[in-house]
Amino acid sequence: MTLARVLVVDLAARSRNWALTPDGERRIRDAAPAGWEVRVVRAPTSSDGDGPPEPSAESLEAIGDAEAYFGFGITRPVFVAAPQLRWVHSAAAGVGGALFPEMVASRVLLSNSAGVHAIPIAEYVVAGVLHFFRGLDVAIAQQRESTWDKAFFVADGSPVREIGGAQVLIVGTGGIGSETAQRLTALGATCTGIRRNPRRGVPAGFARVAGTDALDAELPGADVVVLAAPLTAESRGLMTRERLGRMKPGALLVNVARGGLVDEGALADVLRAGRLRGAVLDVFQAEPLARESPLWHLRTALLTPHISPVSPGRFWPRALDIFCDNWARYDRGEPLRNQVDKHAGY
Repeated sequence: MTLARVLVVDLAARSRNWALTPDGERRIRDAAPAGWEVRVVRAPTSSDGDGPPEPSAESLEAIGDAEAYFGFGITRPVFVAAPQLRWVHSAAAGVGGALFPEMVASRVLLSNSAGVHAIPIAEYVVAGVLHFFRGLDVAIAQQRESTWDKAFFVADGSPVREIGGAQVLIVGTGGIGSETAQRLTALGATCTGIRRNPRRGVPAGFARVAGTDALDAELPGADVVVLAAPLTAESRGLMTRERLGRMKPGALLVNVARGGLVDEGALADVLRAGRLRGAVLDVFQAEPLARESPLWHLRTALLTPHISPVSPGRFWPRALDIFCDNWARYDRGEPLRNQVDKHAGY
């Protein structure tokens, strides 16, 4: 008797937006290659960040003889409990929480869902840019005070402007960066990308790309700086106080990557001083953002609780397109889509 190859599906997110749907479970079962058993964990888990901080007892029990695991990243205890594990696919794009020493040193393949959130996040970026370019922060403040005043909008030197003609610097040229660039370019902006290896070419939406060593030189010319890069050892703390100071006066900073890319204290100081037009922040160093953070009280900081990827009804069809294709590839011994370089961190 041949033993079945086991896939453990651990996607019962506490948030309904991210929990695997019944239709999604049926799709996974229907996609199973011959000889595979699908084992679904029903215990609730977390979809926040790069995955759950602790595994459920049910996931630990289910993983023992599994060859493949599909979850929101993977925890070290689950990994250690799975001596036959050969492939992990994450429903999340970030994989920082899965890169513990045992995983990095192993031959276990790791793939992710990079790009699955690209469209809603790109639309969020456009909305954030328009919020400040069209002076909606001022309009909202005046509405709360029942104030009718056009002065800010019509004054000489008013920062109200169109996206057309703006110079946009996007750090990270993957799915999110490219979708963002395509939308801003369609509205008349010129987008420059910063990528680790510019020799890999110019993705859709970008006029040109430059290497990470060009960031300091590119910052002073940008009207908008968008952070869409993964959090790695190299990118952590990328936007230092010095680099924030190099940004063009009146520019915007948009962070839809990870909070660890930005010195939040320095950013608060720069915004308070009025040097930047504003900051659009969907991610923070610690989430939820501490109540004592000065960012809460700055009109020129637009803060949202890590919701830029939300797109009801669209996530699982897109995520399962990637997973089911990868499962078939894995079964046939073919290269995976979105395979993570465990040493590079993405």
